[in-house]
Amino acid sequence: MIQAGDLVFIWNPKKGDSFLVKVQPGQSQGTHFGQIKHAELMEHDYGEGIRTPKGEVYFLLRPTLGEYTRRLKRQTQIVFPKEAGFIIEHLNIFPGCTVVECGTGSGSLCCTFAHFVGDTGKVCTYDRREEFSALARKNAEKWGVAHRIEFNVRSLDEGFKERGADAVFLDVPTPWDYIDKAYEALAPGNHLGILVPTTNQISETLRALQEFGFADVQVVEIMLRYFKTEPNRIRPEDMMIGHTGYLIFAVKTLPLPEIKPAETAETAEENAEPCGEAAEAASPAETEQTENSEQVF
Repeated sequence: MIQAGDLVFIWNPKKGDSFLVKVQPGQSQGTHFGQIKHAELMEHDYGEGIRTPKGEVYFLLRPTLGEYTRRLKRQTQIVFPKEAGFIIEHLNIFPGCTVVECGTGSGSLCCTFAHFVGDTGKVCTYDRREEFSALARKNAEKWGVAHRIEFNVRSLDEGFKERGADAVFLDVPTPWDYIDKAYEALAPGNHLGILVPTTNQISETLRALQEFGFADVQVVEIMLRYFKTEPNRIRPEDMMIGHTGYLIFAVKTLPLPEIKPAETAETAEENAEPCGEAAEAASPAETEQTENSEQVF
């Protein structure tokens, strides 16, 4: 059964009339077809339907991380699920890993990272604004992952505290100014991700990545288009989620060792073993040593 404090996605087939609520006894959720009391939700389980006073059916669904991050309270632009899933795979986020993020914002991506690192992992997130960090913490608490996150309120000019991180992500206006900070925090061979909204930011960032020797650099833009689900009129929705940002990925590499100057032909000749007549012309000391050896035997 649904319990107090649970998140419930209240879904109705009519577009635009679905709600994500945290169950609190004594509260109610308004709909286009009447009020749904939270106490009534606690009389049902996920997957069941509930009728409003006007007889309209709403289904009680278990919310996905995508539904949550799309609907969380925010004061900033967020990383949408269409990018978040791609980021998780390209940064190789796994249970137990350490992720370092700058640009906490409202906590959308922060919650996503924390969801996937598990209780044995850690997300270290940075933002210079206290109000953003506080909001992100509340959003993380609502999803149940705040205990996996370390919130830092400080400027990235001071750098990251972490070293040897499994992944680093930057969502800041001038990421090229902080590639050195990301390089310091990231373990060799691991991945850096960056989000920027404009193409000129891509150019500046790519130059900085080249300067620090990052490898396997990729730039990606993701479009998402939903389809209508009426069997007799299947076609794309009139609206789509188009440009929301460009993603840049790169891998930290270590500097190559210095190459020693190659030997010249003259040096090689001097160091070569004697051969032919030169080898036969032994020194007097060598001749004497040989004779003494013959006397012993």
